[in-house]
Amino acid sequence: MNDFPDGFLWGAATSAYQIEGSPLADGAGPSIWHRFSHTPGLTANNETGDVACDHYARYADDVRLMQALGLTAYRFSVSWSRVMPSGTGAVNPRGLAFYERLVDALLGAGIQPCVTLYHWDLPAALDDRGGWLNPDVALWFAYYADTLVLALGDRVPLWTTLNEPWVVMDGGYHFGPLAPGHRSLFEAPLVSHNLLRAHGQGVLAARAAGARAIGLVVNLEPKYPASDQPGDLAATRRTDAYMNRQYLDPVFRGEYPAEMAEIFGDAWPRFAAADFDLIRTPIDFLGINYYTRGVMRDAPEVLPLRAERVPQRQHITTETGWEVYPDALAAVLEWVRDRYGDIPLYITENGAAFYDPPHAIDGAVEDPLRVAYYRWHLRAVRDAMRRGVDVRGYFAWSLLDNFEWSLGYAKRFGIVHVDFATQLRTPKSSARFYSEVIRTRGASLGQ
Repeated sequence: MNDFPDGFLWGAATSAYQIEGSPLADGAGPSIWHRFSHTPGLTANNETGDVACDHYARYADDVRLMQALGLTAYRFSVSWSRVMPSGTGAVNPRGLAFYERLVDALLGAGIQPCVTLYHWDLPAALDDRGGWLNPDVALWFAYYADTLVLALGDRVPLWTTLNEPWVVMDGGYHFGPLAPGHRSLFEAPLVSHNLLRAHGQGVLAARAAGARAIGLVVNLEPKYPASDQPGDLAATRRTDAYMNRQYLDPVFRGEYPAEMAEIFGDAWPRFAAADFDLIRTPIDFLGINYYTRGVMRDAPEVLPLRAERVPQRQHITTETGWEVYPDALAAVLEWVRDRYGDIPLYITENGAAFYDPPHAIDGAVEDPLRVAYYRWHLRAVRDAMRRGVDVRGYFAWSLLDNFEWSLGYAKRFGIVHVDFATQLRTPKSSARFYSEVIRTRGASLGQ
């Protein structure tokens, strides 16, 4: 028995800066990630995305690989600065042509292209104008969305505005380990709000340009209290508001969680009521990226959340230190349905970094822990669907081992191994497992 209907999307996901390489080729402009990774000391081993997976040159082979695995969908992002080197104004035709070729190759292979407009790589030229701190960024983003949908909308059925706005705010502007590397309590709320305003303007622009379906992708990490003590319960409530409800409540309810003012104190601004009319512009679907849960305890000294994560030793942990906990995926899918309504959902990212050797051994890469991770999480998705959650597709993160942001190339999330010295692609045992799940429409998962 399986519960995955005809038309369910079986995909894998990537992002532009993590795989494409050639970041300045053919007239492209630099992004904040190009600038950040070229600043000594900000990435592991000072590694950059200059080559990455060389997908910019090897995309046709990668599409053939996807086809061989049986994927029916591929989620990728567009490099804003490849298409618009200055972020606004003139379009770079050679940059846009790359995505035209990629989309056509996917369609020729029977794979549905699913495009993310923004996956963290803001044009450096816009960062020089304030980036996500500049209120005009919403209009810059709308122009970019309009340009892409006019060019590709006749061939791309599924669009998303932003990928994981929480990470952009938290990593890029609040605590600083990600581009552009700011560390400011006062900047963080402004960035969140401008991201959501840009999302709203992007939805309007994309829909006016003919997008068939447009949505938002958020990373959700269900929060569990370490105990039933009032302090731990309050810490869990604050961290849930900060990471999960901060982006969903405005989009679906037209307001921020009450806890945001409690968390940020004097750094929490008053926002114009009219902004929420824009932010809650209806979307066609929601994408959910899920990797782990957070077990939280009260920690008054850890500001501004006054909370900290409690490591969980009873379960497998990944190379990034994340607990493997598939039950929380089913739970968060039901929570979204119950809190925000029966909107169509996609699992737009789900996966794990485990140790893989730098080179294939006898032409193979065995990754049994990743196989188990996918089996358990796909079963969790199926369980949620059996309980009435409207899940339309699943995208493994990631198709390829890639540049893992400030962690460089040390952490491998791919179902396809990449030998970065030779660019040789080797499907791992997790790729073979996933391919069989697709072939059997989930029946091979067992019960």
